[in-house]
Amino acid sequence: MNNIIIGGAWPYANGSLHIGHLAALLPGDVLARYFRQKGDRVFYVSGSDCHGTPITIRAKQENKTPEEISEFYHNEFCDVFRKLGFSYDLYTKTTDEMHKAFVTDFHKKLYESKYIEERSVKQAYCPTCQQVLTDRLVVGICPVCGKSARGDQCDACGEIFDADSLINPKCSECDTSIIFNETTQIFLLISKLKDELTEFLNSHPYWRKNAVAFTKRYIDEGLRDRAITRDLSWGIDVPKKGYQDKKIYIWAENVLGYLSATSVLCEENNLNFNDIFGANSRHYYVHGKDNIPFHTIFLPSLLLAHGETLHLPDEIISSEYVTLEGKKISTSQNHAVWAKDLADDYNPDAIRYFFIANGPEKRDADFSFREFKTQNNSGLVGAWGNFVNRTLAFSVKYLNAEIAETSVNEEIRANVKNAFDSVGEKIEKGCFREAIEEIFELIRFGNAYYDSKQPWKTRTENIADCRKTISDCVYLIANIAVLLYPFLPFSSEKIADWLWIDLTWQEKTVKTKQITKEISILFQRIE
Repeated sequence: MNNIIIGGAWPYANGSLHIGHLAALLPGDVLARYFRQKGDRVFYVSGSDCHGTPITIRAKQENKTPEEISEFYHNEFCDVFRKLGFSYDLYTKTTDEMHKAFVTDFHKKLYESKYIEERSVKQAYCPTCQQVLTDRLVVGICPVCGKSARGDQCDACGEIFDADSLINPKCSECDTSIIFNETTQIFLLISKLKDELTEFLNSHPYWRKNAVAFTKRYIDEGLRDRAITRDLSWGIDVPKKGYQDKKIYIWAENVLGYLSATSVLCEENNLNFNDIFGANSRHYYVHGKDNIPFHTIFLPSLLLAHGETLHLPDEIISSEYVTLEGKKISTSQNHAVWAKDLADDYNPDAIRYFFIANGPEKRDADFSFREFKTQNNSGLVGAWGNFVNRTLAFSVKYLNAEIAETSVNEEIRANVKNAFDSVGEKIEKGCFREAIEEIFELIRFGNAYYDSKQPWKTRTENIADCRKTISDCVYLIANIAVLLYPFLPFSSEKIADWLWIDLTWQEKTVKTKQITKEISILFQRIE
């Protein structure tokens, strides 16, 4: 049994999830369900990022506390993930006391490292608002690409920097030109880890192209040391004397949520955290491309500097963006489709199918309701749902739901065995679109086989051949349901109940002589 740690990105609890979040995070659940099917021990963890400036900004706008805002959206996230079948072993939040305690202990040891240094730095201050500004409250021109950017990252080119690097920096609240005062912060000396990070990158040539390209660019352009403390009022206290008015910077604590959540699961199951998070495990990190450097540069740097041989990331599942009707999603302009609305209005498997079969794995993907309808009606209703319904309903109506005890067609069996190997390999490599397409090729093969054997004719002309055809098709359905379970768990579980099978990752034979007669439609057309 292998230990598999799957970390889904922690969404900011300052607003509702949209379709871009779903597309980026769904692969994590596919991986978790698949590895559980194989019998591995899975730690599928994530949580709501409840600290940081976006929450305090939203709280100020709504005249609420940061805790009230983050708790509201955390609960909303939990509801959406539940409805869409996300099977987290632990979905927590950065305000959880267990997370705070873990991060505090981690930083105490981190501060003893040779990769930690105290420095005097510039700090943004708005003379009009008369307050210290966090990076996200500073706006200006990106020094790299020349486009508008905030003070910690440019959304246009992905560059990460400090606020004093911006051209013409201003306060985002009042548009006043800001000044920079001096303050002392704790820095992580990432620049001293160049050799280790370069070796780390070179040892993972099969990462997605965007992960390799982003990480290589950060290394080639010169790694910069990063402050891991900030003058904030909302966050985790810095466990060091003289820093009582500061908080741990969000990027130096939220990525540690993967570790803190895993440690909670280890404690609950009487497992040794260092064994599980050490060399004896395989790690997947699932997120959008804007989060790549946090998982390939910053998290590894924290782990290396900490010095306890904690396992570095193995697989980076970094998605491109999702556009809406050909345009970039903009939450500020309300040009978005909200996950909570989709989850309330549509079959969860239909939503999962669309964002996996059309996932932004190698390039940006577009969402439109017209295409969503087409994919549902042709793929789920017209192909898979049709194959299941026509086979099982025929069996119930004409064969008393009985399954003939006969050997399976050899071509069918060979196709199924090959699919288990091939689809499993694709899932483990993060090729989810290719994996689900291969399964649907098997579905199309099944429909073609059903048509060629014409059971509606043979039931009166050659009942033995008719029973054999239905038996072969039921075998196909059983195994396709297992293959599809990581992607479409709700419908696969229904089929498993109808055919009295389990969903472990291996070839199935329908041993029962009779399937259930309570067959229903798997998917509804979207009109």
